[in-house]
Amino acid sequence: MSELLQKPLKFLVIEDDPGDFGLIGAYVKQAMPGLGGGLTPVVWAKTLAEGIDAVLHDTPDVVLLDLSLPDSSGLATVQAMRAALPDTPMIVLTGFDDNALAIAALEAGAQDYLVKGHFEHDALERAVRHARVRQKLESRLRLFEVALNSAANGIVITAPDSTIEWANRAFSRLAGYSLEEALARKPSELVKSGKHDQLFYQRMWETILAGQIWQGEITNRRKDGTLYDEELTISPVTDANGTIQHFVAIKQDITERRAAAERVRYLAHHDVLTDLPNRALLTDRLRQALARVRRDRGMLAVMFLDLDNFKPVNDVLGHDIGDQLLKQVAIRLTDCMQRESDTVSRIGGDEFVILLAQIEDIHDCVVMAEKVLDTLTQTFRVAPHIIDISASIGIAVYPRHGEDAHVLQQNADIAMYQAKRDGRHCYRFFSEKTGDAGIDPAGNPDVPNAG
Repeated sequence: MSELLQKPLKFLVIEDDPGDFGLIGAYVKQAMPGLGGGLTPVVWAKTLAEGIDAVLHDTPDVVLLDLSLPDSSGLATVQAMRAALPDTPMIVLTGFDDNALAIAALEAGAQDYLVKGHFEHDALERAVRHARVRQKLESRLRLFEVALNSAANGIVITAPDSTIEWANRAFSRLAGYSLEEALARKPSELVKSGKHDQLFYQRMWETILAGQIWQGEITNRRKDGTLYDEELTISPVTDANGTIQHFVAIKQDITERRAAAERVRYLAHHDVLTDLPNRALLTDRLRQALARVRRDRGMLAVMFLDLDNFKPVNDVLGHDIGDQLLKQVAIRLTDCMQRESDTVSRIGGDEFVILLAQIEDIHDCVVMAEKVLDTLTQTFRVAPHIIDISASIGIAVYPRHGEDAHVLQQNADIAMYQAKRDGRHCYRFFSEKTGDAGIDPAGNPDVPNAG
């Protein structure tokens, strides 16, 4: 005898006909020989209300439920008893012509059915065995579903053609589609963002159709049209012969994590105050620009800029006003740029560097330097203050004044200090003609200097 039936079972029979109850009680005793000395408790309830009251006092192991009771009938009877006893095996008792109703009762929560007047104790025993096994399986499936619906990550189960057969609540929260909206549709119909090319999806399918797990990051689109990033794992589920039956996708929302990582990377290469590229990003762009001009036998320029009389602004008006002034300077310098390849960088304090990634001749530097000097001499308004400043600019040109990033930046810095010594509000080109200082006080002989 089955392990499930190794102890006396408590039966609740909900049946309004005394004759039918007597016969069922006899069958129960015949079907359970040797269990508890042959004494198997059988509780009789004549109505649904009595049955529900009985389970409140003592939970039975098996319920035999007539579908035609004085106070309830049909599927409503099954649903009410299932609500009262969600985890107890239930066998419904039907009339001879109620086959369709019996099948509907199984779908409503019963585990098996018997036709009254057409079964004996052996059929009852088989039905009890079947009902108890099925109830355990259904309880386990409900547990799995509850657990999967409690998971923080989205879980989607699809057919081999990617048609969705089930999805948990986390997927609904992530993508914005209810389970009902997602069923029988494909993820590509619901969440495809258009951010990945065909090759991306082709490689994904090649991996999972080969029976291997695919993992990666993907950008998808919610029902409302907004984009989100997820870490996706797709696992094939195969039968004993290795044939793929389903795919299980685990989706973790990494939108915030990716945004935070992007922010960290951005801050590593940009000035927090002005949002301009910092020294690290400037050096990287300068090296890339040098590689291009070496290949093309071209020229570029590095312009080192320091604000004149900025320290009194901080000392007299305060650092908050000084910071606001630096932000406005950054905007004006950026507006001076005419090409996306050029870079304005703040490398600290009131020092800025402009990279002209490609110039035709020295005159291009003159035009830019004069443009910068002109825009910075225009009055700044930092409420409630009106501030006038200027700038000193040093210029180093590749390849005349250096052939690597470090030397060019160093020589532009040296030239800027010469501009300071020459009275400020001017620009100077680097020159090696003055020995130790490395500056030609008169500037480059080929180019006039602003002064």
